[in-house]
Amino acid sequence: MTAAGRAAFAFDRFLEALDDARGPSLAFHPGMDHGAWRAALLERLHALLGEAPPAVDPAPEIAASHDYGDYVQHKLMYETIPGVRVPAWLLVPASASARTPAAGVLALHGHGEGKDQLVDRGDGANVYRGFARRYAQRGHVVLAPDALGFGERAAGFRRYGNRDGCNVNFLRALLFGVNLMALTIQDDHCGLDVLAARPEVDPQRLGCAGLSFGGTRTMYLAALDERVRAAVVSGYLTTFRAYALDAGNFCGAQFLPGVYAYADVPDLHGLIAPRPLLIEAGRADRGFPLEASRQAHARLAAIYAAAGAADRLHRDEFDGGHEFHAQASLDFMDRWLGSGNTARG
Repeated sequence: MTAAGRAAFAFDRFLEALDDARGPSLAFHPGMDHGAWRAALLERLHALLGEAPPAVDPAPEIAASHDYGDYVQHKLMYETIPGVRVPAWLLVPASASARTPAAGVLALHGHGEGKDQLVDRGDGANVYRGFARRYAQRGHVVLAPDALGFGERAAGFRRYGNRDGCNVNFLRALLFGVNLMALTIQDDHCGLDVLAARPEVDPQRLGCAGLSFGGTRTMYLAALDERVRAAVVSGYLTTFRAYALDAGNFCGAQFLPGVYAYADVPDLHGLIAPRPLLIEAGRADRGFPLEASRQAHARLAAIYAAAGAADRLHRDEFDGGHEFHAQASLDFMDRWLGSGNTARG
């Protein structure tokens, strides 16, 4: 058989043709009314998420605490789904109290070791640069939970030899019509509930930040939950064609089945508008190439302009790879959430 004949059977060719033949039906186009477009896409997004497990009282409990001087780090446990407990780090700066509550930030990790690297105090390099700890040192109350399948929640999730646990467990959950991204979003909604209920937190000043899969989680949570007043997405803004179809750089934990029929990645980010959003992009990020990020950003900028919020979309391109840059995001959260505490009467 000739090379051309073999190519006719290539699955990539089928997917590329499918992508070329039709665009997402609810993608934003210049001239659209932002409010009407956003409402239609949000309705579809909720439908794709499916029916959520029953809501529960998270009943957070502090298991241990350590005082680092400028902040106290608590080990917190709370429930998100009946019978499912989530471990998290809660960082409360010394300046925050029930009398003078601070802004709250939900800090979300990506693939790897879970929440611990986000609070790391060591000098050794890690891709998160301890950003949760650094937010706390800037005066924000921070909650950093483990996502399903990571950190302390990894037990039993990765027991399939060389197979990716995210993919296998995505299929297992789909047997019940449930997808992992929907479960993770519910976890993160609940994390925001826990953070907002803390006496040291001003619930009107909540932010969310994450890298990679944490950036995906931040995008979805901020799009769906307007309590997020400012968001930082690091190492994720791209297009489905670039990172999923062409590169295959994704897994069963981080997408909604059918979502690309309706929206591309910049459209999903655009649901956050008109609230402030910072995009971090490393120039040497091999998993999320810079050119695709720039193309997606241009489309995202058009959505923010249509929402009358062009000045609320920020971008930090930096000399680095797939990592959290941190410095610009610290200033961003200070600007949009406030760097100080607010006295309660």
